[in-house]
Amino acid sequence: MKRYYSSFRINCLKGFLFITFFLTGLSLQAQQGDCILKDPPVFHMHFGSGQVKDVNATPPPNYTRAEGDCPRDGEYTYSSSTPGCNNGDWFVLTEDHTPGDSQGNMMLVNAYPGGGVFLKYPITGLKENTSYEFALWLINVCRLYVCCSNLSPNILVDLRTVSGKSIAKFLVNNLNQNETAQWVRQKAFFTMPAGETGLIMTMEDITIGGCGNDFALDDITFRECIKPQPPVTQNPPPAPVTNKKQTTKTKPIIKSDVPKVISTPPVQKTIITTEQKTASQPSVTVTAVHTPIPLVLRTRENPLVKQIQTAEGELRIDLYDNGEIDGDTVTIYHNNELVVSKARLSQKPVTIQIKVDAAHPHHELIMVADNLGSIPPNTSLMIVTAKDKRYEVFISSTEQKNAKVNIDLKE
Repeated sequence: MKRYYSSFRINCLKGFLFITFFLTGLSLQAQQGDCILKDPPVFHMHFGSGQVKDVNATPPPNYTRAEGDCPRDGEYTYSSSTPGCNNGDWFVLTEDHTPGDSQGNMMLVNAYPGGGVFLKYPITGLKENTSYEFALWLINVCRLYVCCSNLSPNILVDLRTVSGKSIAKFLVNNLNQNETAQWVRQKAFFTMPAGETGLIMTMEDITIGGCGNDFALDDITFRECIKPQPPVTQNPPPAPVTNKKQTTKTKPIIKSDVPKVISTPPVQKTIITTEQKTASQPSVTVTAVHTPIPLVLRTRENPLVKQIQTAEGELRIDLYDNGEIDGDTVTIYHNNELVVSKARLSQKPVTIQIKVDAAHPHHELIMVADNLGSIPPNTSLMIVTAKDKRYEVFISSTEQKNAKVNIDLKE
C-alpha cells in the first residue's frame, strides 16, 4: 500500500553493487547440530551503497525500479533508509541491516498486488555434491495497526540450474507486521547436484493484495556446509603371548565411518527456519510522540520563511532548484522526522505529500542545505498545492542557517 511517497533522481550514477565472492582462505565456524559452516560466505549480496546498478539484468514482468526511497505498488528500490514513506504507515528505518557499512543499501519492495518475481540473479562458484546454507535478513516495513490490513508477504525462493532444473524451493512465511521494526534472519539448507557449480536464484512474492505486503531484504549469503569427520576409534593392543619372551604388538586398527553420499532429489522443499535478530543488532523503534530534535536542527538557525494556513485536505509539496542547476542537495525534516535525505535539486521536483486535518493540524517543514552547490547559497523554489490554492515559497539556506515553513489547519 503506497499512498504518499517522495521521489527524486540523482543524475550521476555513483557506486556499484557490492556482490562479493570468497573462494580461498576459508576458515571454519561451527553451527548448532552436525553442520560446520565455512566462513566467509561463498556469496554475499548486500546491495552496496549510494546509487547502484540494478540487481535484475532485466526488470521483472510485474515490477519496475523506483527512482526514490519510497517505492509505490509494483516497485522496488535500493535505499539506505525509509524516510517517512506512506505518511507514517511504514517504519522509519535510518539504516540497512549490514553491520558497519556507511549509507549501505537494502532492497526495499512494495509488492505488486498480483504477486510476482522481484529478484533474479545468477550464483556461481559453488561445488557439486556439496551442501550449502542459504540465508538472508528481512523486515516487514508495515507498522502493525497502522497499515490498512495485516497482510504479510510470503516469499518463494527458487534455486535452479542454468538449464532450468529445480534444485530447491524455500518458502519464507514468518514475516508478520510488528509494533516495532524487527529484522529477522531466514535460513535453509540444500545440496548441489553432481555436475553443477552454478544456479539461478529467483525470489517471488506469492501473496495476493497490495494493502500492506511491503518488505525489505539484505545480506543474502551462501555458506558451504560440511559434516564434521567422525571421531577416530583405536582398538587396544592385544594381550602379550605368555610362551614367548618377546611380545609382538600389532598396529592399532583405525576405524573411520565415511558418510555415504546421498543422492539429491530433483526438488528439495522445506519451510525456511527463522532466527530473531540478536541483541547485538538493535532494532529500530518508532516513537509516535516527543520526536528528538535532530542535531542539524539544534546547531543551526531555523528562521521562519513562510506561514501557511489551509483548509483540511491533502497537500502536495514540490521542491525545485531555483535558477541555474548547480548541484544543490537538500535534506528535509517534517516535524523533526527525516522525510527526504540528500536529494539533488533539479528541474524535476522532490515531492512529498502531507495530510492536514484535525488529527494533524500542524506541520513544520525544515529544509537543510547539504551543500551550497557551485553558486552559493543553496536556493530552491517550493510549490505547495492544496485543493484550490497554490503557494510559491522561495527558499534559501546555508551551512549555518536552515529554512522553515509552517503549515497549519485553518480554523
